Amino acid sequence: MAEKVSGGSKGKPIRCRGAVCRRPSEPLVIEEIIVAPPMPHEVRIRIIYTSLCHSDLLFWKIKDFAAAMFPRILGHEAIGVVESVGEDVNEVSEGDTVIPTFMADCGECGDCKSPKSNLCSKLPFKSSHFMPRYETSRFTDLNGEAIYHFLYVSSFSEYTVVDIAHVTKIDSGIPLTKAAGLLGCGVSTGVGAAWRTANVEPGSTVAIFGLGSIGLAVAEGARLCGATRIIGVDVNEDKFEVGKKFGLTDFVKAANSENKSASEVIIEMTDGGADYCFECVGMASVVQEAYACCRKGWGKTIVLGVDKPGSQVTISSRDILTTGKSLIGVLFGGLKPKSDIPTLLNRYINKELQLDEFVTHEVPFEDINKAFDLLIEGKCLRCVICMNDQ
Repeated sequence: MAEKVSGGSKGKPIRCRGAVCRRPSEPLVIEEIIVAPPMPHEVRIRIIYTSLCHSDLLFWKIKDFAAAMFPRILGHEAIGVVESVGEDVNEVSEGDTVIPTFMADCGECGDCKSPKSNLCSKLPFKSSHFMPRYETSRFTDLNGEAIYHFLYVSSFSEYTVVDIAHVTKIDSGIPLTKAAGLLGCGVSTGVGAAWRTANVEPGSTVAIFGLGSIGLAVAEGARLCGATRIIGVDVNEDKFEVGKKFGLTDFVKAANSENKSASEVIIEMTDGGADYCFECVGMASVVQEAYACCRKGWGKTIVLGVDKPGSQVTISSRDILTTGKSLIGVLFGGLKPKSDIPTLLNRYINKELQLDEFVTHEVPFEDINKAFDLLIEGKCLRCVICMNDQ
């Protein structure tokens, strides 16, 4: 029999509430579910705060893709407390504050040991609907039907089970804040892309295509790295005012009224192109625009946006050969979760890194579908969902 909420729940199934996505594009259904105890190398976490990311929205809508598995529990940007641990888990204990991440950091494979990569080869990233070490789920509904996982986190549940390779322990002296959970995906991805992947240099020029939360996080990262000029590109001119507090110095409207493309405008205003260009929209055509206005000789274009399956980017082979520019794709900003998230969190505590400014709305768990509405309507950067009382 599953425990509802109990101090003696270790090793037993827990009965709690989860926001289940039963069908694509339909409102999530908050229902009672069963969360199994953790298997070896797994941790069961009591989620305190989670937030909604565009990736959740993308997979919520998917109908004809292999990853469209329903029912499932979405959510992958969160912070919580360890309720119990499975066998062979030594780095966290019951009561520890943790941030789960969709990127694994096993600490054992060649990629995790190398400073050149954050792509774990032991537990590689893929759009699986099960646990990374087992082709099984830890969620079932009250009828015994399996509920699928999402990006190895599934934080839209009061309790979830996450592999230890996807869990980063937080210093016990750091307060458990609503904003800290944003380091599980969005802010880390943007800041990391500027800091770790591009290695933005002081005095450089940066162009950011797409000023959602990821793009603004790139701006924040570029600001921290000392970029002198940070240009934002978006269809919405209101984003410039929002972006100024994250370091934006200039704005270019994506559909320019003078019949010039955004890339042409940026080349003119920078006298040859930006040193670093970031694509944060998830459109092949925008990748091409970003690459086009990247400075020849040393410019880097970094792709963060997630396009629909099957999309292709077309760039002239001659341009690749003769311009000396780089095109780089990156997951999670190139960060290694277990070492880099604590660094970013310390910079937040020291009031260097802005996190609270990304939280524009808060809703209780019962109103989780309002978070979807706010994101779809473009009214929020990050909407924090309060899952459990601390």
